[in-house]
Amino acid sequence: MTVRIELSRSVLLPDELKIARYGRAPELGPKILFFTGGSALKETSRILKRYTHNSIHVMTPFDSGGSSAELRRTMHMLSVGDLRNRIMALAEESSLGNPDIRRLFSTRFPSDASQESLVERLEAMVRGDEPLVRDVPTPMRRLIRTFLRVFLDHMPRDFDLRKASVGNLILGGGYHQYDGDMDSVVFLFSQLVEARGVVLPVVDADLHLMATLEDGSQVAGQHNFTGKETAPLTSPIKTLSLIDGLASQESTTIESHPKVRELIESADLIVFPIGSFYSSVLCQLLPGGIGASIAKARCPKVYVPNMGHDPEVVGSPPHRLASQLIEAIALDAGTSAVEECLNVVLVDTHKGRYQQDVDRAAIEALGVKVADVSMASEEGFIEAEKLSALLLSMV
Repeated sequence: MTVRIELSRSVLLPDELKIARYGRAPELGPKILFFTGGSALKETSRILKRYTHNSIHVMTPFDSGGSSAELRRTMHMLSVGDLRNRIMALAEESSLGNPDIRRLFSTRFPSDASQESLVERLEAMVRGDEPLVRDVPTPMRRLIRTFLRVFLDHMPRDFDLRKASVGNLILGGGYHQYDGDMDSVVFLFSQLVEARGVVLPVVDADLHLMATLEDGSQVAGQHNFTGKETAPLTSPIKTLSLIDGLASQESTTIESHPKVRELIESADLIVFPIGSFYSSVLCQLLPGGIGASIAKARCPKVYVPNMGHDPEVVGSPPHRLASQLIEAIALDAGTSAVEECLNVVLVDTHKGRYQQDVDRAAIEALGVKVADVSMASEEGFIEAEKLSALLLSMV
């Protein structure tokens, strides 16, 4: 008979002995789950796979800028750029052909080439004549050619290939090949590159973000409030919501997939990590059932505030962001128990360069512990190796 009991315990940060044990058997490593997006966690993911092959990366599919924007505009699909980045970060680097696959997936078409020449290059990739595709071993080469052929067959005439990510085009072709089932495409590519972890979107749907600011104005589209493609915000974000399209003014709802909720509830550690706070982390708490699964998970929940500048969090210090995390989780879960939503905030007030001052008393007043640890470089930014060691030590 199997019996489950709950225990509370203290941990050492970092715990070098525990980290060494994970390094000797990463296939048995812990299930550390991240709500993440973008590139902020890329290096941490590459380091973490040396210690565990069981990390879980729940990715935002709501990006509306960059090369993903053109795919979404013309093909009405979720954003795939963050999925591609994370799969490649977790790929087994010693396997035959994986460096060639990474090179192909990270290639972008030039911005100054003609559409005609780019179509010709894409057609050469489909034939297998293009050097980047020719270098990839089978069966991956055959699969890539098939997905690029499908993409080319579905590509609208007005699709702009300039600056397009080849990896995004491949995943876009897979999306159509599998009738809009991106989960299957991500699983297939993860298996073929031997990704040392699980990658999946929080929802498999064509939705966008709407930010309501404290001054009452609204900003539609993730790319319009990240400060990368437009002027930075001048008022703090008050709330986020999901919308069906960039022209929509009405919020919509969607339920998360049972598989995502199951993974959350089985995690050994849940992390709200560095990265764009609203468009990479908080937005993933919007689908129904996510907050409830976080609250149900009997594992530590950790928030790691950004160091450096995040244009999205103008006027919002770490304790306010932690409060918004708690509120979003509690709202979906229907709970008032802070300990079910968030347990620890990791900071480094000695070397870390924070956009707003870290108010330890304000964080603790929320009912959350603060761990003031060494994880910043001399320049004041988070070191991926140190962050990985701290997270592994908490399991």
